[in-house]
Amino acid sequence: MATMAKVLLIDDDKKHSELLKTYLKQFGIALECAGDADEGFRKLARIDPDLLLLDVMLPGKDGFDICREVRKKSQIPIIMLTARGDVMDRVSGLEIGADDYIGKPFEPRELVARIQSILRRSTATDSRDPIMRFEGIEIDRDAKLVDVDGARVELTSMEFELLTILAGRAGKKVSRDEILNELRGIDAAILTRSVDIMVSRLRQKIGDSAKPPRFIQTVWGTGYAFIARRLADV
Repeated sequence: MATMAKVLLIDDDKKHSELLKTYLKQFGIALECAGDADEGFRKLARIDPDLLLLDVMLPGKDGFDICREVRKKSQIPIIMLTARGDVMDRVSGLEIGADDYIGKPFEPRELVARIQSILRRSTATDSRDPIMRFEGIEIDRDAKLVDVDGARVELTSMEFELLTILAGRAGKKVSRDEILNELRGIDAAILTRSVDIMVSRLRQKIGDSAKPPRFIQTVWGTGYAFIARRLADV
């Protein structure tokens, strides 16, 4: 029997949470619910979930505060639940480390698809070039590990996927549309800005914010290119 994915939802709407718990179970997703930040952190430590669903509007600490605290210690995939029309909520969530977002109210089946997509990215392996080595950076696709100048760098599942997309096409221009098509799940409302935010966050983590860049170069008006040379080429 397949192991059920463990997901923690922090949302103060208890009735909706319980309905969602019942719905997700039929898709092999075991949902644990918490009504506020304190309960959420206790359950996060106790059950060690595979993914965190985080409502923005919460009593006390809001979803952004919780996301920031979680990101200090963990790279668990995070999906933010935001007001449907509030673009800034979605942008802010990406900026502080969320992997995806979905507007409320949402169709439960869409949420299932988002969860399954992110969990696949978190656990998938690629038989082609499992370890990619470049000047200054090594990417292990199987173990989901990244080392920059010999030091381990912690990335979210979305950031890791973005890095492998760019590194897998080293030396070639990759458009924002191509990146979004590979990542999947980003709302069309802020496509371009979403990619730019994710790339900026990735650059900060891999120490590539200075100019000229070592790893990721902006191709103005188009997208980005991974410019580090493979060690075999050095």
